[in-house]
Amino acid sequence: MTDGTALTDGAAAADVAAAIRHPVVELRQYTLYPGARDVLVDLFDREFVESQEAAGMTVVGQFHDLADPDRFVWLRGFPDIPRRAAALHEFYGGPVWQRHREQANATMVDSDDVLLLRPLDGRSGFPAPAVRPPVGHRDRPSSLVTVTLCHRAEPVDAAFTDLYHRRIRPLLTETGAAPVACLSTEYAENDYLALPVRTGEHVVCWLTRFADAGQFDEHLRRLDRSERWQAEVLPELSATLTAPPRQLRLAPTPRSALR
Repeated sequence: MTDGTALTDGAAAADVAAAIRHPVVELRQYTLYPGARDVLVDLFDREFVESQEAAGMTVVGQFHDLADPDRFVWLRGFPDIPRRAAALHEFYGGPVWQRHREQANATMVDSDDVLLLRPLDGRSGFPAPAVRPPVGHRDRPSSLVTVTLCHRAEPVDAAFTDLYHRRIRPLLTETGAAPVACLSTEYAENDYLALPVRTGEHVVCWLTRFADAGQFDEHLRRLDRSERWQAEVLPELSATLTAPPRQLRLAPTPRSALR
């Protein structure tokens, strides 16, 4: 006889998994030729958003890296690993990419810095996105998005997940930096070999949105003044990592949905 409680718990877990937005996420960091970023951003915003989404993926956001004028960073989400491969095959074999790939590839020195990620748990996925501006929109928002990358010696476990929800996330929220999402390494095999991903790494990262640079600076000041962060939470976090956290500071492009 089936245990009714187990059945209920299993159904609840399935409901949580189904409710997660973008169960598989790529974080892509491109190194570009000097002066080429505006060319790629314009091409991407015009040609590569709706065409990718029509193939079955979601363009979560695309950004200028504020620390490097020759870096372009973007994220895209997928329903699962098999549908990722199908969507990539459809897009990269389709007419839009074939028509514009030479122009896009001509801007890139390297496009292989890619992390395959998944939400840390059912509470850590992306929220519903803002309404994306239409094709042709050229005004860049004043907002700022950060990605804080943490490398571990081993996969994320229940202890780290508890640390994140019990200690890290509340303190970040208290200092004005409530995470939008928290992601960790997806260990499924990359079954679309035409696009490499980084392997052999154990990564966790959280994304935060700020209304402007001033709000971000105020968060840093509050974090620096927080005795609880400096004396308790940061040391506890650092003890689980192989190197200090690294933060990407990103400015959304005119048509980024995450903005």
